[in-house]
Amino acid sequence: MDGAETQVRRPQAGRPGRRAFVSGKRRQNTIRTTTFSDGQGRMLLSGAVRPGRMHDQTALRTEGIAEQSRTRPTVKARVDSGYQGLAKEFPGQVSAPPRKPADEACDGDKYAWQEARRR
Repeated sequence: MDGAETQVRRPQAGRPGRRAFVSGKRRQNTIRTTTFSDGQGRMLLSGAVRPGRMHDQTALRTEGIAEQSRTRPTVKARVDSGYQGLAKEFPGQVSAPPRKPADEACDGDKYAWQEARRR
């Protein structure tokens, strides 16, 4: 699973919800699409298009896909760091990369995090 952002033209002035398209990450007008692929990288499903301001995990829950994880416990998923909360909620099903250590963490923790991300 991954949420991809695509830059779009700025919505017309005076349009309700215009600010919803401004992404906090890119600081541009974007739309977000949730994409699913199999283990070999082939795209299985491209979810509904959402405004760029919406977080990956929020878009997934809005679509009802998180609820599908409850009803199908045998399905496994690998996700990016935008879905950390989903991995915490479904530890046996969803695997996300490890969280980045705090700035105050020792160098050993930072090095271990880099190695885990690389793998």
